[in-house]
Amino acid sequence: MIESPFSAKRTIEMVVGTLLYAALTIPFNILQVPGDGGFLMIRPAIAIPIVFGIIFGPVVGFIVGLLGKVLSDFASFGALSWNREIGSALLGAVPGMAYFFIRPRDWTKAKALAMAAVLAIVASIVGVGFATMTDYILQTDLSAIARFYSAAGTAIVNCVILTPTLLFAYTKAIAERARRK
Repeated sequence: MIESPFSAKRTIEMVVGTLLYAALTIPFNILQVPGDGGFLMIRPAIAIPIVFGIIFGPVVGFIVGLLGKVLSDFASFGALSWNREIGSALLGAVPGMAYFFIRPRDWTKAKALAMAAVLAIVASIVGVGFATMTDYILQTDLSAIARFYSAAGTAIVNCVILTPTLLFAYTKAIAERARRK
């Protein structure tokens, strides 16, 4: 049974995910590596909205990505970039579609974990692509296309490693908790 995306339980999941994403992103916002036309951010926390999307659905993933990025950007830089906030929201929403076709009991199986990794790749391309392409189209960053490859590449590496790992760990923790009851 699919739960309402705005139930009390889903709201708590959104708040927990948002705070977790923001808290884990803020320390990495200061770690920037010189890259194509600017600085490249290393953000392993990018897997958080993806995992929340897969586990709790696209609405939760979208909200976690959006609000987590808003909080971390405001806390780190004192400013927001609407297109990058939406790009992070897409990171959670795109793989959130898996919520409708991967059963929770399958999350520890190789096929489901591989699908999660593929969805993480697609989400990284869509989310980072949206942010960089809108920068380019709006002419706020004409080097955005070159930066896309570096940013999407690091996002993909982080997500392909961390998304299946976190999904597997979450599933095992929930199973252990249920076993103890």
